[in-house]
Amino acid sequence: MGGFFNSSIGRKVAMALSAFFLMFFLIIHLTVNLTSLFSEDVFNEFSHFMGTNPLVQIGLQPVLIFGVVFHFVMGFVLEYRNRRAIGVSYAKNKGGENSTWMSRNMLLSGAVILAFLVLHFIDFWIPEMNVKYLQGDMSGLLADGESYRYYEELVHKFENPMRVGAYVLAFILLALHLLHGFTSAFQSMGVTAGRKKILKNLGTIYSVVIPLGFIIIALFHHFNH
Repeated sequence: MGGFFNSSIGRKVAMALSAFFLMFFLIIHLTVNLTSLFSEDVFNEFSHFMGTNPLVQIGLQPVLIFGVVFHFVMGFVLEYRNRRAIGVSYAKNKGGENSTWMSRNMLLSGAVILAFLVLHFIDFWIPEMNVKYLQGDMSGLLADGESYRYYEELVHKFENPMRVGAYVLAFILLALHLLHGFTSAFQSMGVTAGRKKILKNLGTIYSVVIPLGFIIIALFHHFNH
């Protein structure tokens, strides 16, 4: 296993697999959050299930956290090795002549997204863990016997225009990150032969629709409550 991660191909494959996992999670996360646009009850039910189901909390949540950390750490490692291999930073070479802005700034967009994830954890995950493990219990019940108020927490967080602006900016950068990362992940797996145009089109659709969905959610709750 150590030899696998020590090879360039091995690191790229590992990076691609973690990217696929996180892109799938984004679809699930967006699907649940979109229900908040039309039904408080449905959103609360979905969120309560995800927040109290043992398989999700004990089995999948640690995997997700590991996947996020692994993806960004591996991204920094690959960027560092690439820069060391060519002997100059991308900022100093003429990368614009043979590469896109997204491909040259994946490290920058990744760092901003990582900072956003920290904010997101502070906004939603930490308060939820505090309720379930310190104030309440794993069933999501508060001290007064009521369920954790997922919808109320969501609306409350999006009252602050500065926070909404940070979310919108982060998702725009996520879109730029995905525009390069989507096809790059498939390329690292060696499955782009004869499918490059299709994958590029799918990547464009995914990279626009997913971040746009999250932006719509943030703006909807900011302007409608």
